[in-house]
Amino acid sequence: MKDLKQDLQQRKQQGLYRSRKILQSPQGREIILDDKRVLNFCSNDYLGLANHPDVINSFTKATRQFGVGSGAAHLVNGHTQSHHALEEELAEFTGYPRALLFSTGYMANLGTAQSLCSKGDSIIEDKLNHASLLDAATISGAQLKRYIHKDYNSLLNKLKGCTSGEKLVSSDSVFSMDGDEADISIMVNHCHSHDARLMLDDAHGFGVLGEHGRGSLNHQQISTTDVSIYMATLGKALGTAGAFIAGSDELIETLIQTARCYIYTTAMPAAVAQATRTSLQLLVKENWRQLSLTNNIQYFKKLINQTDLNLLESNTAIQPVIIGDSQMAINISQKMFDKGFHIAAIRPPTVPKNTSRLRITLRADHTEEDIEKLVVSLTASVN
Repeated sequence: MKDLKQDLQQRKQQGLYRSRKILQSPQGREIILDDKRVLNFCSNDYLGLANHPDVINSFTKATRQFGVGSGAAHLVNGHTQSHHALEEELAEFTGYPRALLFSTGYMANLGTAQSLCSKGDSIIEDKLNHASLLDAATISGAQLKRYIHKDYNSLLNKLKGCTSGEKLVSSDSVFSMDGDEADISIMVNHCHSHDARLMLDDAHGFGVLGEHGRGSLNHQQISTTDVSIYMATLGKALGTAGAFIAGSDELIETLIQTARCYIYTTAMPAAVAQATRTSLQLLVKENWRQLSLTNNIQYFKKLINQTDLNLLESNTAIQPVIIGDSQMAINISQKMFDKGFHIAAIRPPTVPKNTSRLRITLRADHTEEDIEKLVVSLTASVN
């Protein structure tokens, strides 16, 4: 029998042990974590919508109408008017014929791969894809082939090696731990020439990139007809919870009929769907949030590039500083916490060995003073 205690002790010795801090406030520019008020540079709430009064009001009103829990799966009787309206609005917003809600992004990715691929098929993925995409391929039973990160000749070679069965290429559009962006146009060309479907996970692009936050396809001027499967999450820039798949009518109907992660789980609360409808409206109504976030990213990069810190190249809200050693990354993260900044230390297996990092995420409501203080404190803590 596996010695769990010994395995946990070994994790601690390797600097890979994970522990949770307790949040005692809403998400925001400042949060209270483990009884300490800190500046929040560790959240995916990029636009500050998680605690927006209009979003909260929509959520509260919907609980009075629909209650708290949905009570059943979508295909039983848990699919409310709010769910349906949100799906229609997400489809229109992204430019696809239809959209389908899932309870989490993880479930959306698993359900899609399992519905479209099985033994004898191939799923080709970037090596730095999110864990949910990698797990989805494994669970589907298809052969998983991984190409070198953003090396599209490597992708092409993998496609050439697929001689039978369905071919699905799936990739993050914004990579969650590096912050860099996939070159979607090259992927589109390779998929077209090899009769492969293309699926993009736009969890970290939706809401922040493109016109009014319409996402990576809009940002890179790619037609929705060229990317047959589009996934995005609602718990990051939109500040709520859940995810959706957008695509053709045939794709969505196929998922409704066959995606086990959709069929056999309780629908998200209607209040979450209603709150998300408000978030979607705010993307357009309060476009200053997206502009402010862009300015903050540029200001942070300007300051950090004046230091000797090892910042990965990224133009998104995810700005990783490479430390290397896992324990050192933990120590620096704790030093920053003691100084009043919350920054996560990201370690293997989330990132490759010897690339442990501080994953800094910027928000629309950070001030220039916040960013200046961060860079000064971080430089002192690392050095």
